[in-house]
Amino acid sequence: MNLISQNIGILGLGIIGSRVAENVKKAGHPVFSWSHSPRSEANFMATPRAVVEAAPIIQIFVRDDEALLSALRDMQPALTTDHLVMNHATVSKAATLAAADLCAQSGAAFLDAPFTGSKMAAQNAKLVYYVGGDATLLERARPILEISSQKILHLGQVGDAMVLKIVTNLVSAITLKALSEAVAITESQGVSLNLLKAALEANANYSTLIGMKLPNLINGDFEPHFSLQNMLKDADFARTLAETSKIKTPALECTADAMRAGVLEGNGGLDFSVIGRISG
Repeated sequence: MNLISQNIGILGLGIIGSRVAENVKKAGHPVFSWSHSPRSEANFMATPRAVVEAAPIIQIFVRDDEALLSALRDMQPALTTDHLVMNHATVSKAATLAAADLCAQSGAAFLDAPFTGSKMAAQNAKLVYYVGGDATLLERARPILEISSQKILHLGQVGDAMVLKIVTNLVSAITLKALSEAVAITESQGVSLNLLKAALEANANYSTLIGMKLPNLINGDFEPHFSLQNMLKDADFARTLAETSKIKTPALECTADAMRAGVLEGNGGLDFSVIGRISG
């Protein structure tokens, strides 16, 4: 890891961004941050542009397309050829390409760098970054990305990594929908959910995701690690990609409909495993 201290800018101090910021600080780098919700912490800046003026490397953890592009438009007048901007927010492919173009107009470098891993992975510096973009830029970014990650995967060009992030979240959402249905059937037949857990652990379909989320369903604990509203957002991105290519996605459709119902019921801020407790 590069031990030379660098000013790092972090936009978005939600569940993930705040924990990445703490790890970057612990690694000895001054952090200049901005978020939609004002903070009283040191080096919290009034605007995204002020962050860019203070730091040459920018990590972005905002929520959606609009937040990303709004921040970049504010940053753009201050961006220079010395800046490297990394977008870690899961947004649409179109927004990713638009963000890259806004950076290019000012001569700034850009990496498409979404991640997999939720709250505890961010806290324990165990995120996995999917990176799309120039390999030379990735090597420049690697010392900073290593601070908050256990693995960094170079997955093609700008836009490619975002597509892969969207479709892997699609698999996670559909898996949770199937798991929730298995839990409901098991309960309806008077079989202990602990026996379901034992059966799944010995089955070929058992995964890290099932191991993480089955206890949530059993215990009714839906503290947000990755919110239902964010998973629905990502499912809608997947639907857009599928529609563009005229691909039918029935499993995604029914899962997205269930998640949308959960958001309408007021569960959007809970962990997406709450899909197992959605009525209807």
